[in-house]
Amino acid sequence: MQIFRTRIPNHFDLPRRIDRLGELAYNLWWTWQPNAQRLFSRIDHALWERLAHNPIRFLRQVERACLNEAAQDSAYLENYDSVFQFFDTYLASQDTWCSQQQPDFCKKPVAYFSMEYGLHETLPIYSGGLGVLAGDHLKEASDLGLPLVGIGFLYAEGYFSQRISEDGWQEARNNPLDFDKLPFLPVMNEEGQPFTISVEFPDRSVALRLWEVRVGRVPLYLMDSDVEPNNEADRKLTSRLYWSDLNFRISQEVLLGVGGVRALRALGYNPGVWHMNEGHAAFLILERAREMVASGYPFEEAIAKTRVNNVFTTHTPVSAGNDEFPLWLIDKYLSALWPELGLSRDQFVDLARNQQSWGETFSMGVLALRFSDRRNGVSELHGRVARRMWNFLWPEADEDDVPITYVTNGVHTSTWMARRLGVLYDHYLGGDWLDRLDDPELWNRVDEIPPAELWAVRIHLKRKLVFYMLERTRRRWMQGGFHPIQVIASGALLDPYVLTIGFARRFATYKRAGLVLSDLDRVLELINRPNRPVQIVFAGKAHPADEPGKHLIQEVYRAVKKAENGGRLVFLEDYDMNLARYLVQGVDVWLNTPRRPNEASGTSGMKAALNGALNFSVMDGWWREAYNGHNGWVIGDDNGLQSDAQDQADAQSLYATLENEIIPLYYDRDANDLPLKWIERVKQSLRTVTPQFSTRRMVKEYVERLYLLAVK
Repeated sequence: MQIFRTRIPNHFDLPRRIDRLGELAYNLWWTWQPNAQRLFSRIDHALWERLAHNPIRFLRQVERACLNEAAQDSAYLENYDSVFQFFDTYLASQDTWCSQQQPDFCKKPVAYFSMEYGLHETLPIYSGGLGVLAGDHLKEASDLGLPLVGIGFLYAEGYFSQRISEDGWQEARNNPLDFDKLPFLPVMNEEGQPFTISVEFPDRSVALRLWEVRVGRVPLYLMDSDVEPNNEADRKLTSRLYWSDLNFRISQEVLLGVGGVRALRALGYNPGVWHMNEGHAAFLILERAREMVASGYPFEEAIAKTRVNNVFTTHTPVSAGNDEFPLWLIDKYLSALWPELGLSRDQFVDLARNQQSWGETFSMGVLALRFSDRRNGVSELHGRVARRMWNFLWPEADEDDVPITYVTNGVHTSTWMARRLGVLYDHYLGGDWLDRLDDPELWNRVDEIPPAELWAVRIHLKRKLVFYMLERTRRRWMQGGFHPIQVIASGALLDPYVLTIGFARRFATYKRAGLVLSDLDRVLELINRPNRPVQIVFAGKAHPADEPGKHLIQEVYRAVKKAENGGRLVFLEDYDMNLARYLVQGVDVWLNTPRRPNEASGTSGMKAALNGALNFSVMDGWWREAYNGHNGWVIGDDNGLQSDAQDQADAQSLYATLENEIIPLYYDRDANDLPLKWIERVKQSLRTVTPQFSTRRMVKEYVERLYLLAVK
């Protein structure tokens, strides 16, 4: 086995007393530790905000005088020592949930493959919920002490930044990444050269360089094709997330599946579980089988032995959402593989053959489902939808007996919960509440929190959201090219004491972002009521190739620009993890309006709920499991019809619930100006959502229901 290493660059000129800040900057553990974040922000808060919370850039640019001052500040040093004592204990601890509850499993590494990872806003190698879920999965695996290793791509161009024109059209701007200013550690071989592996295509070989990102205890390895001796086209293969060009797309997925297996082998890993987060990585199935065929096993025995360890999570409740490739592309890019498997071309295609109206395809979803013994959807409803959708693969089975289970998604609490709320919990739930996060009994103590104190935190978070939007708008205005109407549309007139509704997500048409605006006259009457106004904040991107999604943004933005709304309709451009934190922490109500059952799970509403916002959603995805009649509101009924008539019925339900329940409840105040009935509903939401819809519960379920079975 080759020797490899990663080393933290020593390129910070820091006072000796605080020189470990450079080490901290290269482990994303700090991103979910508020006290660790404050080690940077307290040195120069304005610079920290201006550099978008990038500690590497921050330590390079901060004035030496500020560093010297911090190194002599006793209060700062007390926090510094406390953080690093916790950091060292965390990394070295052998006393984790995994070691205590599953000691044998801790010896079996889990290889987690994902096309994208949402870890922090400074690492734009994600596009949306799938990536953020993968990032949260890695963070929770670290907290629980799971022996997990991640595999993905380092996208040199990142994911695009969004600008909205005066007319509401989305403009995509690429932001090439400067690796030296980000926590990407080069993996080096024993000669001190970049560590590479290669993947063969019929006409050439593609080299991949490896980089490491440290996520607490978990290593994430990212592959990068921008290296010699690759040709110009191949060097671009990992430059961008989700290429629309099918030649690039299939090449990427071969590199992820085949290259990912080879990278782990070269690094010395022998995983007991191979977890595919969506079908993009399904070629790993064939690479693992090829390894065994090369060692002398016939294909049928090889595929049978390897499938036991494969875990496949599907996130897609519609067939069109699964990657499928025309057979000519399979011939073009994989014709060298089937002889290595001992198969004919037809036998190879039969592994994942799928019939579409426009012809036969090679389906990544079919490949993953057929050759993984453990398969799951991401909510109870999605599990049912997936069993119905893929029933044809098990024609002899009744729908309920199709072997696809579910593990409902969760969110990483420490990443998404506001620090101020955590301080409140320290006082009323006990200092160990985070260790007992998924214990429902613990959350009954929420009743002990005085309403005035909980409401004070909620108002504080709303003020932070409004202040952030104002500062954001001011910076855009100062950059130029920003029309005055766009200033108002960006939230310049928002009021932190007004009922605020948030709608932020990817602008796919099935999510129906325009549903709340479908009767604009009624909306204007609702938001402009004297003494009971309402604010609605929109945010989200459409994929650059999604023309209907971009038109939907334009439709919403044109409503936002109307003077009649008095600045109470807002669209915030360039939705990312930083903006998401402000929104889920600061709004009062989180709105979710997908057409059932197209929302496999959803996680943004979970993030809002754990911060005290109330969900107002159709009965789809996770909310169908969470809603109990007292912890939020529902839109429409649960019949799952998809039609224009259903859209109209849902819109009427949405407006009626706003008018008759949500708005009156928010503005019903006691003598101390406290909305006591609203606060009681917030407590119901905190009690029911926070423990159940956390990655703590989710990752434990993956271990107990899927991973343990996969390693046997």
